[in-house]
Amino acid sequence: MAVAATSATRTDEVQLAATGVSKRFGGVRAVEDVSISVRRGEIASIIGPNGAGKTSLLNMISGFYRPDSGSIVFDGTETTRYRPADIAHLGIARTFQNIALFGGMTVLDNIMLGRHVRMKSGVLSSFIYWGFAQKEEIAHRARAEELIDFLELQDLRKQQTSALAYGLRKRVELARALALDPKLLLLDEPMGGMNSEEKEDMARYILDVNEQWGTTIILIEHDMAVVMDISDRVAVLDRGRKIAEGTPGEVQRNPKVIEAYLGTGHERTERAA
Repeated sequence: MAVAATSATRTDEVQLAATGVSKRFGGVRAVEDVSISVRRGEIASIIGPNGAGKTSLLNMISGFYRPDSGSIVFDGTETTRYRPADIAHLGIARTFQNIALFGGMTVLDNIMLGRHVRMKSGVLSSFIYWGFAQKEEIAHRARAEELIDFLELQDLRKQQTSALAYGLRKRVELARALALDPKLLLLDEPMGGMNSEEKEDMARYILDVNEQWGTTIILIEHDMAVVMDISDRVAVLDRGRKIAEGTPGEVQRNPKVIEAYLGTGHERTERAA
């Protein structure tokens, strides 16, 4: 897999900054005083063992969880207390670890649902300003078709997503997130459960989204070969805390990261139990 060339839109400007965020569920510490910053136009990965707090951190960035402490700022706006819909309006879209498509709807309809944040005409205005609503519908349909072509789903647009193979459903979910035209795309294990060929395809799509549209991407992924190949920077969580951050090469050589993944002999025995 070839590493992406440096994006022309990549800058040193911090687009997203999470500072000292923490989240507990009862007595369980999911995330503890974690700070990360993501530059505009880069691909940043968050890795760590199971239960490290990766998805909880993504849930705070997207508004599904509210941090118990700390702050999150996106494009100069503090979003710490924003609802998911408000954060989507700002330009943050995400996929989920467990596929969240509407199985009884077609591929095209699922992607069109991702455009709802961008639609200006509501039900009432559709009756009053039929011409405007009709033009808007055509424009949103054109964008959905563009995404179908981009992700090579042309022959599947009218199929129900429940009938698709797992890897294709993952691709449709990516298309629905991209339908928001996000400035920041959050991907929670987009390659989980895929075979090698499907992973290669998904990695290529992620690189193309970043390169062609300049979309900033935060990626959670367990396949370390993919992470190290396509990421600009990598943050490592373990037991809710950030233990390392840097370039893929720096992270691979970090003793704390090696210990978190491999552990001592005693730790390996405990984690395997």
